[in-house]
Amino acid sequence: QVQLVESGGGSVQPGGSLRLSCTFSGIPLQYYTIGWFRQAPGKEREGVSCISSADGSTYYADSVKGRFTISRDNVQNTVYLQMDSLKPEDTAVYYCAATDRTWTATMVKEYDYWGQGTQVTVSS
Repeated sequence: QVQLVESGGGSVQPGGSLRLSCTFSGIPLQYYTIGWFRQAPGKEREGVSCISSADGSTYYADSVKGRFTISRDNVQNTVYLQMDSLKPEDTAVYYCAATDRTWTATMVKEYDYWGQGTQVTVSS
């Protein structure tokens, strides 16, 4: 059974940092491209970042480029999203997802497995 479990969300002031973790079971992480998505109230789910299984290449949405960093630990079966310089507009539920595509994938429909989400709130 495939499971993706996110953790690390919470409330933080603008300019603060959080590190999200997504731990996988039931799939060999090294063969999957992993994405982070977020969904704010009343908005569509959007791609934030992903890291490919083929060569570890990464993608970042323009809105988070330079502030967020994605990384993976295939031994620990965990993917991380380090979020720095957080802004109120980063407030959303964050989801990790997995696809067996080998290159970067940025669209929701490209992903097969999803976590349950973790809330990130950025507010003063």
